[in-house]
Parts: sequence; C-alpha cells; structure tokens
Amino acid sequence: MLGSTIINRQQHIGLQKLSALAGITHSSLGPTKKYKFIQDDTSGESALACSCCRIIENLELTCAVGQLVYETLQAHQKVYNTGSGCLLFLAGAWSRAALECLQRGISVSHIISAMSEGIDICIDVCRKCCVSTEGLGVEQSESCTETSHGLGLQLSKKPITEASQVLCYLQGTTNVGHMMTPNTGGQRKVKLSRHFCETKSKSVSTVPQLNQPVLLNVAHIAEGLSHGYVDAMNLVVEAKQMQSKNNQQDISCSTFDITKVVTCVLPGLPEDHACVLPGCMVLLSAEQASVAHRFKDQRVKVALINGDLSDTFRHLGFSRPAGVQHVSDQSALSSSKEEEWMAKVVALLLNLEVNLILVSGVASENVVQRCCRHHILVVEKVKTSILKAFADSTGGVPVTYATQLSKHCVGSGVKAVIWRDLSSSEGQFLTAVNISPGGNSGLVTVILTSCVHGKLQALEDQFWACAYRLHHALKDKALLPGAGVTEMLCIHHLQKQAGHHVAERAANPYRGIVLRLMADGLIDYISTVMVNTGRFSKVKARTVVSQQLQHCNGHLGIASKFSQLFLEGEKEDSAVFSAVKSDGAPAMKVYDNLSVKLEVWRKALDLVFLVLQTDAEVITGIDQNTDGSQENLMLL
Repeated sequence: MLGSTIINRQQHIGLQKLSALAGITHSSLGPTKKYKFIQDDTSGESALACSCCRIIENLELTCAVGQLVYETLQAHQKVYNTGSGCLLFLAGAWSRAALECLQRGISVSHIISAMSEGIDICIDVCRKCCVSTEGLGVEQSESCTETSHGLGLQLSKKPITEASQVLCYLQGTTNVGHMMTPNTGGQRKVKLSRHFCETKSKSVSTVPQLNQPVLLNVAHIAEGLSHGYVDAMNLVVEAKQMQSKNNQQDISCSTFDITKVVTCVLPGLPEDHACVLPGCMVLLSAEQASVAHRFKDQRVKVALINGDLSDTFRHLGFSRPAGVQHVSDQSALSSSKEEEWMAKVVALLLNLEVNLILVSGVASENVVQRCCRHHILVVEKVKTSILKAFADSTGGVPVTYATQLSKHCVGSGVKAVIWRDLSSSEGQFLTAVNISPGGNSGLVTVILTSCVHGKLQALEDQFWACAYRLHHALKDKALLPGAGVTEMLCIHHLQKQAGHHVAERAANPYRGIVLRLMADGLIDYISTVMVNTGRFSKVKARTVVSQQLQHCNGHLGIASKFSQLFLEGEKEDSAVFSAVKSDGAPAMKVYDNLSVKLEVWRKALDLVFLVLQTDAEVITGIDQNTDGSQENLMLL
C-alpha cells in the first residue's frame, strides 16, 4: 500500500504512514488532474479514479492510520464534496513537519502549541484578505441570470461581517473532545473530534445598505470557482439559473439549493450531450417504463416511503443485530408472511388510488413486480431531500412503512413523462422518465453522458465539486483569492511571526522553528500544484514561490502583490509573472471557498495531532501515578 516508502521503526510510525498516504494523491491536486487505474491483484478488476477520495476508497487500507484517513475524507466529502486532496496533502506535509520537530528534540506539547498558533495566524490572514461576493463587478440593475462575460472580477477592499462570523465558527467547534495545551496567553484550545463531525453554523442574516436587494453575477463567481472544470461548472450555472426562474422569492439569486439537484448518468452518449432539465429524471426497466407510458398526460397520486419497501424493513429503532440467523423447519413461513404483507399493501394502494411510489431505500423485487401488474410505478433510491420536495409540492406526507399510508399522506398532481429510450445493443433496456411534482418545486436534474463508461463517475464527482463550491460561496457571502494567493499570504505571515520575539517565547522556545516548518508545508503544496500544471519543474516552482515572497513588502493588504501562480503565463526570460496571458487576454481571476479552505486546514492539523499524540503514547507510555501525566493528553 505504501509503495517504496521506507518506514523507520525507531520513529513515529503513524506520522510516517500519514506522510506516505498523502504522497499517493499528489497527482490529484490542482486544476489539472491525472486519471489513475487502480487494479485489484486478486480479482483483476480495475477502477478509474482522478480524485483523492476515489483513490483512497479503492485502496486496501489495513493500518489504523489508513482507516483514520479514510474516515476523515469520507466525513469531509459528505459535507463539502471538495478539498479532500488539499486536506490529505497538508496532513502529510505537516506530519513531516512534526517528524522534523521530533528529530530536533522538540516535545509534543511544544509542537502542538506552536502549530495551533500557526493555524490561528492563517485564519487571521484569511479573515483580512477575504472578499465579498457582492463586490464582484455586478451593477445594481443587472439580472442575475445574465452571463456577462465581458465584466471583470473586482475585489472588494473591505473585510466583511459574514466572513468574520464564519471564521469565528471555524476556529474549532467540535464538542467531542479537545487537546490540552500549555497556557499560552489566551491562545485558543484546539478542539478535536475522532470522527471529525460537523457542527451546523447559524445562518447570518444581513441587512443590505440599499433598499433594493444586491444582485449577484453568479456566472462570474462560478467562473472563478471552476478550477479547471469549465464544462461541469457551466452545468452548475445552468441548474442555478433554472432554480432561480422557478423561485420568485430569490430575487438576488443569493442561494443555490443543492438538495434539490440530482444527477442522472447515461452511458453511451458523447459528453456534449450533457444537459439540465427541470424535474427528477430516473432510469426504469422496460416493465416499469410500460407502467409510466400509461400516465401520459395524467396527474397521478404519489406515496412517499422514507425507508425500504419490504416486509422485513424496520427503522433504526427496531433494527436487529447484524449476523444473527434464524433457523426454522417451516421453510415456507417467511414466504407466506411476505405474501400476506404484500397483499395488504397492494390492497391499500389500490384503495387510495396511488399510481406512483417514491422510496428512499430499496424495494424488494417481488413488490416491484406485483405493483407493476396493478399499474403502480415504484421508484427506489430517491434522495430524502427529493422526497421532501415532493411532499412540499404535492401535499404528501412521507411515512416509514407502507402500511401507515392513509388518504392524508397521499400527494397529488405528479406528472411522469417518458424522456428517452436508452435501450442498447448490449441487452440493457432502460428508459429515462422525468417525474415532476409540478409548481415551483425547484427540482433540477443534470444529465451527464460519456462514451467511456469508466469516466462517468469522475464526471459526476466533478459536477458535485463545482456545485458545492458555488453553494458554499453563496452561503458564505465571501471568497478567498485563489491560485495560491491566500497560501502565499499565510506563508509570508508564518515566516514573519517565526522571526518575532514574543513574550511566550520562554514558554515555547521552539515556536519559530515550528512556524517555519508549517510554512514549508504550504510552500510544498503550492509548488506541487504548479508542477501538476505541466509548465514547471519542482525546482522551478519553488524558485518562483521564493521570488514572490521576496517581493512582498510586509503588509497584509498585499494580495495584489502576489500573482495567481497556477494559471498565468510566464515571460520568456523571467520568473516574474504577468497579469496578462500569452494571447493578450486578461488572466482569469481564480477564487477559493472561505469555509471549505479553513475547514480543510483545521481537519488536516487535527489529523496530524491525533496521530502525533497516539504515536507518543505508544512510544513513551503513560504513567498514571505521575503528577501532570494527563496534562497533554487528547481526550477522545
């Protein structure tokens, strides 16, 4: 799993494994990602992956650090859907920094204290350099659905209240446990969580200075957040615009409800056939499609099941222990019980005149076939948020069990329209059916297509990454300068603070060393992304970064002094970057998400602290009888 990486048994093994795992995903950083084939030596099967999460989930991770990395990335992806590559890379870079400190004889408590201060410095830099989405060159009279590509992205010079409050939330909010650190004069305590659970922040309402709402140019914001996925972001913008047309209350176009967006993957068609359609598109078998054909030009009644549609399903409160088998001499007992339950459910559905059932879980094959014979369409694996959208639009009420249905739970007014027959020569008989609850539901389906079947998952991942970037940008009402500018600012201030003599230096004489090593980790990140663009060698990239840092004048308002390193063209005989691309067109401004980037940095450092503390306990042990033995323990 760790390739040719050599593990030194005399050192902290966990930190070394974390660094080795991070090295696997270097090629997935930045806007230019490389596809990887991951092959199973046992079965011979292979998987195509180009994102950090997909690479990790296809590896056989047998060590404890590998499982911790996997759980961390999964938890992050579930909420943010972007930034996992940066998270793992920085965890590896800062784990190497911690190893370097240990080799120099720096204690674990001093490492944790200084690295905690380092992340606070980075958070403060982000708070001061973030920009408001309301200042991105949008005139008050412009419509948010217009794509005026001629306008430039303009930075707002003032820090914004919303961003400050987002940052206050992100300075450690988990309540599972915390790391005890020496008292460093008001320094925050680093809060950690074993599973890196997310805490929902309260939405901040702001009162616009003008009487009319501030309109946002979503197309410009999206362009700066595309990060190389132009086609995917165009689909996101189209989905956002479709939602805004249906939602008359969103006059300022300041929200993007991703819970009402679904993707439908269609193999066999060229990628340029991708499109966005209103409603919820599902793929049905030939038998189910024949039922949908009967609904032409009709408004049907719908039942919403939040769970599985089977006689054995029980919600979590009544779930039986896994692995328990019941042995009985009456082999026909289970089938007769299922038949009795099925007859009861079908009779109830016919009595309520239900034509369509949407199920968040799975439906047993027998139930689907029986319903088809009675012209009732069953659609399974529907997202819970989609069920809620149907409930709001149709007046239906989601129930856990089909036997709970009554006339008050059944919704009405749903249309099911055949969109396209997708039967192929390979024997797959599928039909795409568009199910719409009617009204201004805001439901949108993004159709993703490709002739390469193995590429479909990557295209879907790219779309969701772009969708979540736009969603978080509109939610945060703030953006960070991208393409390395924010990291360069943080590097500059970490190096600057490392050279300062502060009052706490007596408590932590190694503060400067640790801060410099943290800055080196960010330099390594920037240079790796530059190398992945294919225009730089590792040495050239680090040289350019060093020259940029040398030209800095030492003030925080120096974002304009740093070039956006990843995308701008290089002059022939100079390492200084121009603000104009080689074809004479203005270089595109690149932005990063504020909340996502800070959460990525926090999780990366938390991961290092967890492994560092665990390694220390394994190597040195804990004497419970010694005074102060609990002082630097991490409580999980």
